[in-house]
Amino acid sequence: MPDDSELTSPPRRGSVETSGRNPIMSELPPLPRDQRKIDANHLDILSIFHFVGAGLALLGILFLLAHYAMMHAFFANPKFWQDQKQTPPPAELFAIFKWFYLVFGAWFLASGVLNVISGFCLRARKHRTFSLVVGGINCLHVPLGTVLGVFTIIILIRDSVRGLYEP
Repeated sequence: MPDDSELTSPPRRGSVETSGRNPIMSELPPLPRDQRKIDANHLDILSIFHFVGAGLALLGILFLLAHYAMMHAFFANPKFWQDQKQTPPPAELFAIFKWFYLVFGAWFLASGVLNVISGFCLRARKHRTFSLVVGGINCLHVPLGTVLGVFTIIILIRDSVRGLYEP
């Protein structure tokens, strides 16, 4: 005869309670997984996000252009500096800024072009190594590019995905 503690305690975790139910019918069978469909879906989503990454690179270029226009207006406008207590900064300072704009503009342009090409390659299931390299480059774009780059690498190194690329 069971003691009182066994009658009032809840069932232990992982134990099957069979009060009035058939334990075999209460568990659902596992769903069959078609890994090729899952991988194809992941590659399609990755290609979309590579296009989004290219769009963000375009926004970066537009931001640089707007910033350049504002800085040029401030540095080149003598009316802005005539009522100030300070003298305008030397022209060499704006020349240094021009180099920063040029370098970062080229970086965003190259990143955008590489992401567009990688997006098309992911859709066509071609040039897997190129997409892996672009994923590594995307890791430098903190934080969103890092997420895209890491997921690109994780998905493309799977053996089942490698099978989708091989003829």
